[in-house]
Amino acid sequence: MTATKPVNLWTSNEHARDYLARADSISHRQEGEAVLLEFIPPAAHRILDLGTGDGRLLNLVRTNLARVSLARREPPDTEAVAIDFSPTMLEAARQRFSADSSVNIIAHNLDEPLPALSKFDAVISSFAIHHLLHERKRALYAEIFHLLNPGGVFCNLEHVASPTPQLHKEFLEHIGVTVETEDPSNKLLDLETQLTWLREVGFTDVDCHWKWRELALLAGVRAAPSS
Repeated sequence: MTATKPVNLWTSNEHARDYLARADSISHRQEGEAVLLEFIPPAAHRILDLGTGDGRLLNLVRTNLARVSLARREPPDTEAVAIDFSPTMLEAARQRFSADSSVNIIAHNLDEPLPALSKFDAVISSFAIHHLLHERKRALYAEIFHLLNPGGVFCNLEHVASPTPQLHKEFLEHIGVTVETEDPSNKLLDLETQLTWLREVGFTDVDCHWKWRELALLAGVRAAPSS
């Protein structure tokens, strides 16, 4: 018996374009993004964005870090790697950062292990990792941990599973979707399991710092070794 291949519509240009057209209108998204910015170390230099899409979150993070640097009368000094596998998303990100040579955009499918990369001070992601199979989510969390410098942070603004079918149905209604029309690419997992996985791979200060129904900000730190 042949196993059914998991659905992933994000290779479709139409699916990606539809998302980009409504990305700014996702309920409470800006609230979650604002909280995420609070957890990026002000001195972060290298940033990795997983499932960057059109680079929206990466742009917000780097703009905020530049604002902090200017307030300290220091020159902005960040560089970034942005990863996605959707041709439409990659093209949108390249357009956004076309004049910024400090952003390296890489085509890579997160279903596969991350490519060889240098260390980072912050790894961020926004509504991307929930498209992976659960086993791959867990493996990716471990890969992220080993990519972080001591003191580095992982911030994942994510779509998580509701505790009950009724709460899931209500969430979909709030975002204008039904159970029949929701994205079959989603492979939602409960919040507590993911927080446990982050702790198990070595992250400290793991918590959910913001949540609205099925949207949540998960974060953890790779602690510096004790002296």
